[in-house]
Amino acid sequence: MKNRPMKKIRTLLLMMGFMAVMTSCTMTLPVAATANDFGNKVGTAKATVIIGLFFDQDASIKAAAANGGITKISTVDVKQTNILNLFVTFETIVTGE
Repeated sequence: MKNRPMKKIRTLLLMMGFMAVMTSCTMTLPVAATANDFGNKVGTAKATVIIGLFFDQDASIKAAAANGGITKISTVDVKQTNILNLFVTFETIVTGE
């Protein structure tokens, strides 16, 4: 019977740790808009940072426009997803024609 409170505390701490690992934060922010008509094409480019290490990735506006076949950019947004500052993903979203 003495170990019961310790088992409950250990289980609670494990559950809290699991919940903390499974949480993330995603934020999408507008970066730019032009006078061009809003097109029906969307292009994206992503880059991921793992534990502060960048890999050879291109999340630029130019790469996103090329991926979507866009020559006239209408809007640019940036989406950032953060999981405990260990895994951070940057995604550039470009719309246009």
